[in-house]
Amino acid sequence: MYDVVVVGLGAMGSAAVAEIAARGRKVLGIEARHPAHKLGSSHGDSRIIRLGYHEDPAYVPLLRRAYGNWRRLERRLGADILTKTGVLQIGHPDGRLVGGMLKSCAEYGLAHEILERAAMEDRFPGFVLESGEVAVLDPNGGYIRPETAIWGNLRLAMEDGAELHIGEKVTAIEPGANSVTIRSPSASYRARKVVVATGSWIAELVPRVAGRAVPIRQVVAWYRPSDDFAAQPQRMPCLLRDEGDRGSYFGFPQIGVDGVKIGKHTHFHEPIDPDRETPPVNDVDTAMLDSFAARRMPSVATVRVRAVTCRYTMLPGEDFLIDSLPGEPSVVVCSACSGHGFKFTSVIGEILADLSLDGGTDLPIARFSFNAHLELEETA
Repeated sequence: MYDVVVVGLGAMGSAAVAEIAARGRKVLGIEARHPAHKLGSSHGDSRIIRLGYHEDPAYVPLLRRAYGNWRRLERRLGADILTKTGVLQIGHPDGRLVGGMLKSCAEYGLAHEILERAAMEDRFPGFVLESGEVAVLDPNGGYIRPETAIWGNLRLAMEDGAELHIGEKVTAIEPGANSVTIRSPSASYRARKVVVATGSWIAELVPRVAGRAVPIRQVVAWYRPSDDFAAQPQRMPCLLRDEGDRGSYFGFPQIGVDGVKIGKHTHFHEPIDPDRETPPVNDVDTAMLDSFAARRMPSVATVRVRAVTCRYTMLPGEDFLIDSLPGEPSVVVCSACSGHGFKFTSVIGEILADLSLDGGTDLPIARFSFNAHLELEETA
């Protein structure tokens, strides 16, 4: 009998199994493939983290907790995971991105700096602004190393006594009166609670989210800069850019040998079958990213080096889902990405440990409940 079985050891599952093990409980983590695999959502060298959250100010308290937890993980591992470069959010002042960020900054007193076009040309020449646009700098923003975080969490989990099964696919979860049974083709396990954090495969084990948690294809590309000096992390912040009807884009400085990384949030919002290979990068994908690079970042994203696919799992409204399954308190469900979740991994691991061990958490997650999602769908 385990205290908790965690199914799925990507971003959220690896953090959960590490936190549960750190609390001295008997925990088993099961992963169908291998951590940070190429069919998941947690590979690709970097993820943005920021405090000035344009999506909704309600996320800011969780982000503050996440920053502290990331630093705690770094201390235990003796490794760098979170690097501050600042994050620039660019767009029109009354747009969703800039306006939303300024709302979060005002509500929580967050440090920020508003830069108009002339100031940007002088200070961050790698970015092109149009007339009337501004950039808001979040000095506490930066990037996280996803693979380092996942593998680091799993290493600490094992050091703290967790049992990990890699390459074993869970096929059924069967709640009972006093425990839950977790089945795979090779074995069955019993636990007091199970955490399901299987990313784009979440609906296989939690049919209630079928049609709500939708896997989509995402593409990112790396570009070599013509101005190598301006593209370095010491001089180039991470980027979010509001393109109005064209959507929003994100970017990173030159972190590794491949150069500056660029992507469009949700790309073409193209649903995929999670059990099949993600459709490869095509000319339409690269043409869209090349056009953005040439228009907005010509000196720092000059020559495309490579492009890869990954996945988002989108929920309505793009909020997370972190809650016990209605009517089945032994099953904790986590679908916590919607394309903006990795930065929260360190605090979501803590939340999942609270829910699975204590039955609740003091952290603010009411908006991530099943009921909140149903209410959102009803009003949509």
